[in-house]
Amino acid sequence: MQLYSYFRSSAAYRVRIALNLKGLPYETVPVHLLKEGGQQLSAGYRKVNPTALVPTLVDGDAVIGQSLAIIEYLEETHPETPLLPADAIGRARVRDLALGIACDTHPLNNLRVLKYLKHTLGVDEAAKTAWYKHWVHQGLEALEAQLAASPATGRFCHGDTPTIADLCLVPQVANAQRFECDLSAMPNVLRIDAACRALPAFEAAAPGNQPDAE
Repeated sequence: MQLYSYFRSSAAYRVRIALNLKGLPYETVPVHLLKEGGQQLSAGYRKVNPTALVPTLVDGDAVIGQSLAIIEYLEETHPETPLLPADAIGRARVRDLALGIACDTHPLNNLRVLKYLKHTLGVDEAAKTAWYKHWVHQGLEALEAQLAASPATGRFCHGDTPTIADLCLVPQVANAQRFECDLSAMPNVLRIDAACRALPAFEAAAPGNQPDAE
């Protein structure tokens, strides 16, 4: 398998964790989101993924974009080390938590949004950072409330083994910390993040451990 990836991409980070947890070997194909005006916008990469986004997984004839679609594909084709609970309500809860991050929080703060704010709308650096912190805090605050309210929360987001929800939580926390967001009022988020990062699969997937890290 080949994973088109950028070391700081939250979406690619999720997929790297999934591949590592399932023990699946893969080749990283770096796509630098800043160099050359953004390599993801090149004609060559658009032939791989017309959306010009990372990650993209190539597995034989299968070419899949969107991190959660990739993870669900890996879950179905390699069910060992499951990343979803066995029961329907458990699976729904995990997807609820994961989608809250991947669909509601992350898109407001990804690179193309921040570039648009700065270069097209003329927002200064302080306002851009305020935008980022506002939406990240709101998203993780909601996640904290969900985790605190449910008896299904365990060592990880759902029970005592990592699920897709944790694969989404860790990259979002990493980005929040990179932008110096105050997460002190989110004990469950921080506790689960620490439990995840203690696992080799998460550590190996971290941005600083990627072949294209800078």
